[in-house]
Amino acid sequence: MILRNKKVPKKVLIITYYWPPAGGPGVQRWLKFVKYLPEFGIEPIVYIPENPNYPIVDDSLQTEVSKDLTILKLPISEPYKFASWFSKKSAKTISKGIISEEKKQSLIEKLMLFIRGNFFIPDARKSWVKPSVDFLQDYISKEHIDTIITTGPPHSLHLIGQELKNRLGVKWLADFRDPWTTIGYHKQLKLIRASKNKHKTLERQVLNNADQIIVTSFKTKLEFQQITNKPIEVITNGYDNEKTVDFKMDTKFTLSHIGSLLSKRNPEVLWKVLNDIVKENVEFSKAVQVNLIGFVSEEVLNSIHNYNLSNYINNIGYISHNEAVVYQKKSQVLLLIEINSEETKCIIPGKLFEYMVSNRPIVAIGPKDSDVEKIINETNTGSYFNYTDYESLKSIILDHYKAYQNKTLQSRPIGLQKYHRKMLTQSLSKFI
Repeated sequence: MILRNKKVPKKVLIITYYWPPAGGPGVQRWLKFVKYLPEFGIEPIVYIPENPNYPIVDDSLQTEVSKDLTILKLPISEPYKFASWFSKKSAKTISKGIISEEKKQSLIEKLMLFIRGNFFIPDARKSWVKPSVDFLQDYISKEHIDTIITTGPPHSLHLIGQELKNRLGVKWLADFRDPWTTIGYHKQLKLIRASKNKHKTLERQVLNNADQIIVTSFKTKLEFQQITNKPIEVITNGYDNEKTVDFKMDTKFTLSHIGSLLSKRNPEVLWKVLNDIVKENVEFSKAVQVNLIGFVSEEVLNSIHNYNLSNYINNIGYISHNEAVVYQKKSQVLLLIEINSEETKCIIPGKLFEYMVSNRPIVAIGPKDSDVEKIINETNTGSYFNYTDYESLKSIILDHYKAYQNKTLQSRPIGLQKYHRKMLTQSLSKFI
């Protein structure tokens, strides 16, 4: 009898902060990569904090974690827990990345932002770097691991990867789910000049020391190419095969937004359009309903009130990912809103890809020439508008409403397969 050696899977260590039961989009990317990596001959080992301070929790995601997966944990000390002694509300919102308009910030919130921005560089998880390096150094050597991956934000995790590479000479892939120094909220952290320079120095070090850089958007790649000559690959987020769910299409003309609507992510052009159509069309006013699923800032709610739309709003709040999938499928139209700024042109929300396979038309509003606009146009999954596109936005809302009345409203996507999580993981595996 001839014995054939079975190929031993290549081990890769993935260092991440967000992991189930963390909720929100940050956890989905590596949860899905880890799910499919074994199919490409790679054994993932995940390293996470033992006692994280997750601002959003979704216990349903824990069912997606394989029981065979090796998960390493080490305690972490986070300042948000101590900050809550002074202001529980401010600490919780800042940890979510929610920052009030400066004129509405309390003295405590201003102080907390200054401390967060200038004393915790690159972020509030910096104290986890040294103990993680000491712990993982022994594990990596013992398990003969030669490839590690760090994913940020929090970008302090890249400093773990950098030090492990320096000490052990391992191959290091740095994954950026968001940019570093050009992310929108950086301007709100009240950074002094020295702190800004330190962020840029750390960013430059990480980008030039990593063996491979992975980003989620095309514009982030262009941005990073101005800082480093290291190879940069775009691997976007994507969609996965969701469990079959029972649902009935909404009988009302529902426009649903899933995700946070922060104060600067306030589509006044949409509220004006809806207000005008409601006044002009009695049948529309009886049929329309806007579902807001996730955190909604007071500023957005005030705008809705000022446009006399409060009675048409169903403010649902945060729900589990599984429940969000149901809303994506049963809503008549899906809304995608991004802040209107140069910095957000590179942001591609993870929900976009789930929207694209929901069979519902997308109405997106954001900055001109964004990566989201590029993807929506290429896949024929919806319509994209700028914050000044009143007439064209009104026209598409009325077109969708007419199709809804005729029971013909749906999207007709093309070329979606390349955004499936398995296909994206295959691309990742080539770099591992």
